[in-house]
Amino acid sequence: MNKQVKIRLTAAALSLAASFSTFADYQKVTEVEGITEYRYDNGLQVLLFPDPSKETVTVNVTYKVGSKHENYGETGMAHLLEHLVFKGTPKHPDIPAELSAHGARPNGTTFFDRTNYFETFAATEENIDWALSLESDRMVNSFIAKKDLDSEMTVVRNEFEMGENRPFSIMFKRILATAFDWHNYGNSTIGARSDIENVSIERLQAFYKKYYQPDNATLVIAGKFEPSSLLKKIDATFGAIPKPERKLQDTYTTEPAQDGERSFTIRRIGDVQYLSSLYHIPSGAHEDIAAIEVLNTILSATPNGRLHKAMVEQKLASSTFGFNLPLKDPGMTMFGAELSKTTDIAAAEHVFLDTVENLGKEKVSQQEVDIAKQALLKGFKLSLNSSEEVSIELSEYIGMGDWRLMFLNRDRLEKVTTEDVQRVAQKYLVQNNRTLGRFIPTDKPQRVEIAQVTDVASMLEGYKGKEQIAQGEAFEPSFDNIEKRTETLTLKSGAKVALIQKKTRGESVIVRFRSQMGDLDSLTGMNAIGDATGSLLLSGTDKLTREQIKTELDKLETSYYVNGSNGSFFGTIETDKANLVPALAVISDVLRKPSFPEKEFELYKEEEKVAIETNMQDPQSLASLALSQLYSPYGKGHPFYVPSFKEQLDEIAALKLEDIVAYHQRFYGADHMQISVVGDFDRQPLLSSLNTMTENWKSGETYNRIKTPYFKLPTQPIEFNTPDKENAMFFASMSLPVGEKHPDAPALTMGNYILGGGFLNSRLANRLRQQDGLSYGAGSFLDLDSQDQSAALGAYAMCAPQNLPKVELGFKEELARLLKDGFTAKELEMAKSGLLQSRRVSRSQDSELAYDLNANLYLERDMTFDKEFERSLSELSVDDLNSAFRKYVKVDDFVVIKAGDLSKVN
Repeated sequence: MNKQVKIRLTAAALSLAASFSTFADYQKVTEVEGITEYRYDNGLQVLLFPDPSKETVTVNVTYKVGSKHENYGETGMAHLLEHLVFKGTPKHPDIPAELSAHGARPNGTTFFDRTNYFETFAATEENIDWALSLESDRMVNSFIAKKDLDSEMTVVRNEFEMGENRPFSIMFKRILATAFDWHNYGNSTIGARSDIENVSIERLQAFYKKYYQPDNATLVIAGKFEPSSLLKKIDATFGAIPKPERKLQDTYTTEPAQDGERSFTIRRIGDVQYLSSLYHIPSGAHEDIAAIEVLNTILSATPNGRLHKAMVEQKLASSTFGFNLPLKDPGMTMFGAELSKTTDIAAAEHVFLDTVENLGKEKVSQQEVDIAKQALLKGFKLSLNSSEEVSIELSEYIGMGDWRLMFLNRDRLEKVTTEDVQRVAQKYLVQNNRTLGRFIPTDKPQRVEIAQVTDVASMLEGYKGKEQIAQGEAFEPSFDNIEKRTETLTLKSGAKVALIQKKTRGESVIVRFRSQMGDLDSLTGMNAIGDATGSLLLSGTDKLTREQIKTELDKLETSYYVNGSNGSFFGTIETDKANLVPALAVISDVLRKPSFPEKEFELYKEEEKVAIETNMQDPQSLASLALSQLYSPYGKGHPFYVPSFKEQLDEIAALKLEDIVAYHQRFYGADHMQISVVGDFDRQPLLSSLNTMTENWKSGETYNRIKTPYFKLPTQPIEFNTPDKENAMFFASMSLPVGEKHPDAPALTMGNYILGGGFLNSRLANRLRQQDGLSYGAGSFLDLDSQDQSAALGAYAMCAPQNLPKVELGFKEELARLLKDGFTAKELEMAKSGLLQSRRVSRSQDSELAYDLNANLYLERDMTFDKEFERSLSELSVDDLNSAFRKYVKVDDFVVIKAGDLSKVN
């Protein structure tokens, strides 16, 4: 037993205890909206969020340490440590393998004030016991070894290099460094390259031992569990860790009031320009934050935000954005615009700053405030429907100072007035509090003193929040239960429908729809027109403008996505029971009665032009495009033809609005539509709404599927030189004469999972990331066609350009070793456990279940196919895997694609 574990309960004590609470080393602290806080004797804070409607559990451990706590020479240490904590403990020596074996969806993230580790997995006692054992053990027993630092340092450096490829990432680092004189918020989380490369293992170990302790951590568990039983498990794992003797001190560096506007200029190779402005704001606990959130939304929302109207609609920018970073200490609000490289940036800057800082003259209106609040509150309400999402989002508020701020800020947001927004605009969005581009002396400096919140606990004492939202039923995501609960029917229009009616948290409901139209002849030469038609569906209807569509769906607390391509249109709606029917009415008009305004059409063309230009020097975009072209060797005009970036620009320039209107009238219809609905709804009103949406709406072109037969890829290597790009992209791929219904499909699926799937535990990830330290992200993919006997098998890796030859060598050596020595029984056992549990977790998510039902409608099958596929997966032998891979896969059959700054390759 670990030396740090203390034995506190004897068998005699257990037998005499009337209940666990009699002797447990924890106390209940408070409860808000279904989340209960406990505090253990060793200082650990525990938040339990039971949700019986989920067949999953999410465990999230948040440590109150981030880049803010790093010292000179240690920038990036908190993030680097996040990587090393995945390297194992004596009790759990191979964490990536365990995460894969349990089918978990894991990750770790680092930010300014906190670091967190979380995993979502199927709700079984075995999985819960494993997760608590893992997280409690790596809290204090992680290896943090020199050999792991040596390999992982280069992985993190590669992640740093990835950021150096992205104009906004570079901009964000510079604006932080310019805006903050003394506070560590001026350092980005990724850190300085020199610190990443040179930090010692001793400093990392000391950092870990200081901050990774129970009194500096919050354990959040959400999902399907029994609280009293879970508290016992936590007490036996986390509770057994002794309280540290050291006492942590709060950071005390305070950023002084800014005394004048600040500026910086970046000059690098690229295809777009950016403008950004940052303003200091109070900490996340301050009462002004809610009004600042509304203010930021009024300025930055698309399409109704002031920046969008002033810049995008006037063709000064291709897009605008804004966001807040409320933190433990005074944080920041930020705005930005992406410009074409031909735009006059000086003229754009004038309009940009005038829009952001002119609210003293152009005062905010009640309508603007109402629309912004609707959008923000809608997002908050929808997030509450997912206990998994809430459990992870709580990390941000824990970092700010108290998890209950999540609900208090919601309450404050509801009370925000026009006067509040006007006041914070005139206080914070001023010249002397701005970081942008130039320094201009002034005789009368304006100083903005940023308020501090020193005692968050007292402010929140006795806070209870609001009444809990509706709880969902316990839904078993087995194939038999899904099939039993699924109702399928055909509407008068011919549209096919699949329904699963069940009680959900917050009475949430998901709708997915997809429709196919046309054939090879009718769709030839229509690619750019079809894509533009789908992208412009939300630009307006015969009743509503683009802004009004967004406003109306925000009022209905509905999240939505609608788009289309040449030959199909599709979408998703997420809302609740009360708003489902009116939300469907809005989406029905979007699909059937789009107005295609000329102004929005011109904006679309400009936005697409800038987006394409952005990709023309991006290694990942170039390599991905080349791979897509290899798998679509069709002639120009064919519906599956993949144009070059230059051809895409030509197609955008040649688009005519009348062609888009004609395409919609000719092709769109509901006679070959699939609709799936999962969640809480009233059946008859829903069906009536779906009939109204689809009736008397028939495509003018008959649908006939265009087949995708197997063909062998050419093996001539492809390279792209992208000067001054710090990150490179590697692809290797080959085609297979195997579809989803082929007898060898399960074996190839399992083999691909071992080769490049799982969480940092595949053969490729072990070699290229864990062992060689070459790539931040490396793995493989297998894309099996659902109807034709064809598939794409491939591998990918991101790396520094000079490491491209090593990545290629590593990939080929690992593949050759696999084909020579074969898979092992242990690999197969772990892969079965991980892959099957992962698929079960997927079925427990309503949005993913709705996707599966929708696909089954199109393919004219039910869950029996998936059940049999998983049965085949579970019955696979090592011989099955080795036979399948050796039958189809050869190292020499892979085409290799590399993109990056090839001048750095020796």
